[in-house]
Amino acid sequence: MPFEFLEPVSSNLIADLMKFDKKSVGRNIYIHTDEWTVPDLKDIDIAIIVINETRGSILDNPVLLDFNEIRRNLYKLFPGNWGVSIADLGTIHPGNTLQDTYYLVQEITQDLLKADVIPILLGGSQDLAYYQYRAYDVLERMVNMVNVDATFDLGNVATTLTNQSYVGKIIVDQPYNLFNYSNIGYQTYFNSQEHIDLIEKLYFDAYRLGDVITDITIVEPIMRDADLVSIDLKALQNSFVSPEVISPNGFNHREICAISRYAGISDKVKSLSIFECFQENKHQYLLIAQMIWYFIEGLNYRTNELNIKSKKETLHYQVPVEDEILSFYQSSITKRWWIEIPFLPSGNNKLERHTLLPCTYNDYKRACNQEIPERWYKAKRKNEV
Repeated sequence: MPFEFLEPVSSNLIADLMKFDKKSVGRNIYIHTDEWTVPDLKDIDIAIIVINETRGSILDNPVLLDFNEIRRNLYKLFPGNWGVSIADLGTIHPGNTLQDTYYLVQEITQDLLKADVIPILLGGSQDLAYYQYRAYDVLERMVNMVNVDATFDLGNVATTLTNQSYVGKIIVDQPYNLFNYSNIGYQTYFNSQEHIDLIEKLYFDAYRLGDVITDITIVEPIMRDADLVSIDLKALQNSFVSPEVISPNGFNHREICAISRYAGISDKVKSLSIFECFQENKHQYLLIAQMIWYFIEGLNYRTNELNIKSKKETLHYQVPVEDEILSFYQSSITKRWWIEIPFLPSGNNKLERHTLLPCTYNDYKRACNQEIPERWYKAKRKNEV
């Protein structure tokens, strides 16, 4: 296992731990130090890993945040009524080549996934999300990716992988394990019409910043269907991120924390990454710490409704729309909704887990008014292709 390449958390920070309250997060988690090695994965549920890598960024000499300050802010917080064990496994430093770093990110994430440990990855350029995604290859199933970002990052797939082309690489590179890509918070003026049209042509989902801000709850069913989530800090307003980002528009601190919590609540999400942690801004340290806190808080409220269709207490509704009979399912416990997607027995067993699509009560009401939900149509078309 490649955990031997993880550098322990700074001894200076560990020395400061004794100054924190005994009930704080930092005093109640496993921490990889010079004295304490990486714990047995059987003993942990969530693993925090810092990736100190920037060579995949298109920026010239980007300056990373001080990740120990993020840790310090997280360690000082008080946990909620949590029943999960958390470990800070340390830091991946740049390898001799960028490919060396990529290899470690994929291998470590893969080992954590196999051990049913949820990794929280904090790092530099978002090209690292490509190898967060590639780690899922070991699971041998189609996956759904959610990206909180102002841009689609489709880039030029014919050139070297960068933080502006990693989504394009995910789409075109083998093995083809991507079932759906959802973007939350894109800003039209940062994306070419060609890329907007391509997202639509591939039946992917994209939600404009204004629509999400108007109703933040639309994020919940999107996250409920996600296997991995990656957040680009450039999706935030410039007042909450580095001075390098000059856009006045983006998510504020409350919205990004709500989005992080929705990601945690999802029964399917198996990894979270927060990338583009560039430049120095004191507000970022506590904000990123709180994003992590809200993700863990959400995880503690998971309700294990992955097999909602088979539960006896689940309510089932059939709605005829045009020449289709739409099947809706509602949890009698959480009141959340799903819609069934017709599964074509094409022999591709990787698709079987995608026959139920999370939706909203409004989707059900629209179907009753003879409107086919757009996400249902896109998912159905992907199953048919």
